[in-house]
Amino acid sequence: MVRTLTVFVLLGVMALTFVAVAGVVVIRRVATDQALAEARQLADVTSHFVQRRVTEGLLTGDAESLAAVALVVSFAVLREPVVRVKIWTQDGRIVYSDKSELIGSRYALDTAELEALGSRDKVVAELSELGNPENRFEVDFGELMEVYTRIETPDGTPLLFETYQRASKIADRRRELAAAFVPVLIALLATFALLVVLLAWVFVRRVRAASRERERLMRRAIESSDRERRRIAGDLHDGPVQELVGLSMRLSAAGEKVDDPASSATLRESASSVRGSVRTLRSAIVGIYPPNLRQAGLAAALSDLISRMDPQGIEATLEVDPGADFGADTDELLYRAAQEALRNVEAHAGAAHVRLTVRREDDRAVMEVTDDGRGIATQDAEEALADGHMGLSILFDIVRDGGGVLTVGPNDGVGTVVRVESVIR
Repeated sequence: MVRTLTVFVLLGVMALTFVAVAGVVVIRRVATDQALAEARQLADVTSHFVQRRVTEGLLTGDAESLAAVALVVSFAVLREPVVRVKIWTQDGRIVYSDKSELIGSRYALDTAELEALGSRDKVVAELSELGNPENRFEVDFGELMEVYTRIETPDGTPLLFETYQRASKIADRRRELAAAFVPVLIALLATFALLVVLLAWVFVRRVRAASRERERLMRRAIESSDRERRRIAGDLHDGPVQELVGLSMRLSAAGEKVDDPASSATLRESASSVRGSVRTLRSAIVGIYPPNLRQAGLAAALSDLISRMDPQGIEATLEVDPGADFGADTDELLYRAAQEALRNVEAHAGAAHVRLTVRREDDRAVMEVTDDGRGIATQDAEEALADGHMGLSILFDIVRDGGGVLTVGPNDGVGTVVRVESVIR
């Protein structure tokens, strides 16, 4: 749940960041577009004033023509934000500039400038590349917008009218737009953040409710299973076991009273067989429901569990740390895992010895069942599980459902080690 909630919050933060960045980018873009539009409008208006003073003499450098253009530029054009004016011919020659050093210079016109010369109504505005040679006198003005459009001499010769305007208008528009839209953007982001928090809160509540419901159902299932196992164990103990105990006693008594030695021996052997069946049933009852797991503790329950190995010809030893008190849930898990592991040893290992150890390692309870039987490699355990080996499948399910970790592997080449780890809760 924590991982899922973390991912959800991170996605929400990423979405907020994206919206914020997108908002800033949009504001900057709109401000730039507005400033360029205003620059185009200003250049379009001033170009009409200048065109009225342009004559063919401007193309030949006629002093009177230059003076006429300079007068109108000085009084009507060179006002903030305009800082420079240039008039070009189609071949890239500057025929007029308020910077007289540029008059007569030639520079190649780029594609956009040539397109503007070819259109009567096109006004182009862009941020100026001040690193170009023709812009060497504009560097000191800082960032500029370069705006150009077509004008004509009286005989129709096209000229390129170009102005340079301060780009500070872009910053001014950005500030204006920021003042207008940033509060709205902040309100939207705050609303979105609140929505993310509310969704996270609802998500956490639903996950917690689902977790509580799942735990409740699991407890009910475990309690139902415990009641059923207890009922079955009680029925076996109070029914067949008691009847077999009585039968054993009657057979023994009858064997003592019969005079015929052969009949007496048969009766005593039958009584012994019945007592063996009683031991087997009692061992099965302990396996079905350990009556002393909750009362006497894990060590006593494991001792009862492992005692059934001796009648099967398997020498069993139990080692439990004195402080091995892990709580009801962990004790239940370790007991069920030990029960299934010992069943596998009894049924499949062909072992002569088995050792069951339980200890605490930091915050974990660790149980190991070690035998000296046929042995199993790690890959064999995985293959057996994949092939549907019932014993291992049950063991894996028990440990997994109990929240533990199971490893199965060889015991130094002789036998098998089954290891169960569980966080102590």
